[in-house]
Amino acid sequence: MSILAVNVGSSSIKFALYSVSEKNVGDAEMSGAIEGLEPSGHARIQWASKGEAKQNVTITIDADQDPFEAALSKLKQLLQAHYSHITLQAIAHRVVHGGTLYTSSIVVTPEVLSQLATLNSLAPLHQPHNLAGIVAFTECFPQLKQVACFDTAFHRTLSPLETTFAIDRKLTEQGIRRFGFHGLSYQYITQVLKQISPRSAGRTVMAHLGNGASLCATTQHESRATTMGFSAVDGLMMGTRSGALDPGVLLYLLEQGWDHDAIEKLIYKQSGLLGVSGESADMRVLSTSNSEAARFAIDLFTHRVVRDIGALTACVEGLDVLAFTGGIGEHDSECRAKVGQSLAYLGVSIDSARNQRANGDTVQPIQSDSSRVEVWVIPTDEGRVSAQETMALL
Repeated sequence: MSILAVNVGSSSIKFALYSVSEKNVGDAEMSGAIEGLEPSGHARIQWASKGEAKQNVTITIDADQDPFEAALSKLKQLLQAHYSHITLQAIAHRVVHGGTLYTSSIVVTPEVLSQLATLNSLAPLHQPHNLAGIVAFTECFPQLKQVACFDTAFHRTLSPLETTFAIDRKLTEQGIRRFGFHGLSYQYITQVLKQISPRSAGRTVMAHLGNGASLCATTQHESRATTMGFSAVDGLMMGTRSGALDPGVLLYLLEQGWDHDAIEKLIYKQSGLLGVSGESADMRVLSTSNSEAARFAIDLFTHRVVRDIGALTACVEGLDVLAFTGGIGEHDSECRAKVGQSLAYLGVSIDSARNQRANGDTVQPIQSDSSRVEVWVIPTDEGRVSAQETMALL
């Protein structure tokens, strides 16, 4: 028996097939991605079975065919051709925002879908595509249950002091509050830390650094503070998102004639690493650039990470464990080194050789022998958490 975990974006579908039993979720039997589904894109699917090399296949899309429909048809053919021995139980979907209604995973019904759609404006880069994916998979796999697994759910343990904005309480009562995101990733990192680090039950900060970036502080493996808030644009500087921004800036832009759509485009798609550098949202591209703007963008990103780690450690009164994950957190040793150097006052000391060897393939400790804080690089697996949640639900 297996569960297919998917993460549907605007032009891509990430997927992984997990074997399940009554007690646990095994390793992914296969994983892959379908990319190039944007208009005029070159659709392709790549996948790899466990322990095997990746395979690539171009997806043929007819002129009158929807790209996602063609992609799901190809995925279904792939599963039937290579994994016919597996009985698929359900489709587990990563959904960014559950709002106040959904603090745990749920089988999707038309009513649930309608309620989740009211949150689209709070995560416009993700939520609409997550929900469109559920609709598409329902049509392609009508016999299977579709389960929504929420990035906000991990943060249900946040206290009112963490979730409340200092605004008119009537607005708070209407649901305007801080939620927190990247919860599926943090839930997985927490599971790993429980197995490898007894100290992680103390004061832990997890840094999910990638195109989307946030921090989460935990005690007793429960979320106590996080950098993202009402929407997924708050907190750290990101690939194209601004992160925390003085609301006075937005009021000023309104006075200058900017409308809603222009402001949304600015803070979600034209800011962050891309906006500051003027070159790219990709840290790998900026790292090879010789421009001062690219270097400044990298320095600003690192500064914001260090600044907010300081804030989160204040909330949990210290630091015992620091864990890096996400595309940048797992692969960018220079970023990790700079963050570690700036956190020396907390007792963080990173071993250069260990840090260089850690490339996101396996769980690696990177602290020096003299470090008072454990420092880990842990590849995240949000799909596995989605499969676990779905197995427990069904």
